[in-house]
Amino acid sequence: MFETSATAFSVVVMERVPGTLPSSAPAQAPPEPRDFRRPADATYAWRALAEHSIAAAITHPEKVLFPADGITKGDLCAYYEAVAPLMLPHIAGRPITMERYPAGIGKKGFLQKDVVKGFPSWLERVEVERREPKKSERESESGGESGSVHYPLARDARALLWLANQNCVTPHVWISRAPNLKEPDLCVLDLDPPGDEPEAVREAALAVRALLNELGVPSFIKTSGSKGFHIVVPLSGASEATQIWRFAHGVGAVLVKRHPALLTQEFIKADRGGRIFVDTGRNAPGATFAAVYAVRAKAGAPVSAPCTWDEVARGAIEPRTFTLRNMPGRLEVTGDLWAYLESHGCSLHKALAAVEGLLTDEDWREAQAASIRRPKSRKG
Repeated sequence: MFETSATAFSVVVMERVPGTLPSSAPAQAPPEPRDFRRPADATYAWRALAEHSIAAAITHPEKVLFPADGITKGDLCAYYEAVAPLMLPHIAGRPITMERYPAGIGKKGFLQKDVVKGFPSWLERVEVERREPKKSERESESGGESGSVHYPLARDARALLWLANQNCVTPHVWISRAPNLKEPDLCVLDLDPPGDEPEAVREAALAVRALLNELGVPSFIKTSGSKGFHIVVPLSGASEATQIWRFAHGVGAVLVKRHPALLTQEFIKADRGGRIFVDTGRNAPGATFAAVYAVRAKAGAPVSAPCTWDEVARGAIEPRTFTLRNMPGRLEVTGDLWAYLESHGCSLHKALAAVEGLLTDEDWREAQAASIRRPKSRKG
């Protein structure tokens, strides 16, 4: 059997520096107490922006970020401010990688992890030191410490709005929270089909659920806002990071073994043969997935949002069903479907043993080989 090849890292939590909003932004009034798990109260988050809104701190709100839809930076910021009461409990403390589009999604964007300058004093960050920093990081003149990355964190609406003001369309988050970055509280399986194949990806999602039910672990699902679904297993903190990674990869291997014509773990797209990629790499240290309620950088501004297994089984929900514009109506009906996710946290000890009982040594070796193959390995 193989062992995880995930790299190790150490963590330093940076002290949060007290600060205030820019002087142009009026102070916020204390929000009315609400329970956003209830649909009736979730709709409160979608009321028109009040005078005390921190949107005054947004620069160039008229900038069009989604040209085909006329959705502006101001629209994006208003969305994130409105959804913050539901979104923040799920992402608080998770290191964030920003997917930024300064010129709109019609132009090339970029990913940013390291925030070392140009940020407000009140923004909370977490410093992650890597064992073997890249050459570019060792020689960096950005002002950060050698070999470390300073990830932004979002524990309040102000931080979420700051991200959006950086033209961050999609925040991608870790499966663990600071300061316990070596103790994931989520296990994520990402279904990535080669194209828009709603029926096939629905079948794949239900296959994942069936296996997780068989293993005795709870599962929640959300749309990816792209082509597939994200299936999440909430964890109690009793499982080590290497166990979580091995569990996820083993689940992927069992799924491929049972559904070889539908699913694959081949990292190289050309080798997938039109099958759906079961991406378990989201469970490696430092890996990310699109945050719950995050907008995706695609036409229509689709949102990665929770749904129910019944909706998936009935074909009522597809990966891009939810959008920035229809989420208000959705939340009015459902509230936050993941509000109680943490209360279902489980240990993977028994489930991992069950997975290992379903795979031979050869199954593990092939699963590992498929996931680590890279195009350059074909040369020669």
